Amino acid sequence: MTEGFPRFHPIAEHGLMIDFGDRIDPAIHDLVLAADAALAADPFSGLCETIPSHASLLIRFDPLICDHAQARLAAERAMASDSATRRPARQHDVAVCYEDELAPDLAAVAIQTGQSVEAVIAAHLAGEYQVYMYGFAPGYAYLAGLPAAIRLPRKPAAMRGIPAGSVLIAGPQCLVTTLTMPTGWWIIGRSPTRILTGDPAQPFLFEVGDRIRFRRIARKDLPDGGHHHG
Repeated sequence: MTEGFPRFHPIAEHGLMIDFGDRIDPAIHDLVLAADAALAADPFSGLCETIPSHASLLIRFDPLICDHAQARLAAERAMASDSATRRPARQHDVAVCYEDELAPDLAAVAIQTGQSVEAVIAAHLAGEYQVYMYGFAPGYAYLAGLPAAIRLPRKPAAMRGIPAGSVLIAGPQCLVTTLTMPTGWWIIGRSPTRILTGDPAQPFLFEVGDRIRFRRIARKDLPDGGHHHG
């Protein structure tokens, strides 16, 4: 456990945030997933949902049934128990095409990292990614595990109208978009893999903790030939 953690912070009258660390780190994220699994195995009265992220777990509860102190006690008790069994992480195969205007920032990433375009692609394909959290848009799974050789800070300005299915990188993370929207991340490819499933029971293809490998495809193998969609 990182020194000084976990830390507990009340959120409004119905939430409790547990911080397990202050950086993106697999060991810290494992603690988040373990706490999430522990509360799923032993939910306390009033628990509404738990939302894991990189280094923290948000607990939402019904303030008419319990308060922050009771939620904290219940969380500490669940985390101290060894009874929870985490759902085994599933492995997903995500197709990506790195060609032409589907990858508008690929050449810039190569230049800024001092590599050939093919070396950038090879590094991206070699990454072993894990779903760390869901972000601000439906199905926006933040994937940790981008190889150090192709890590760049975000761009100074965002581009608008980036199509759904765009494969983005920034810092140590990768993301496949599900909506047309602006981004300041580097766009290195396009994926036809459907992340929004349309199934209310499991609306997203991935769950937090799942593992992802990217698989290269040619433009002709995209369902619509790579034309703008979203």
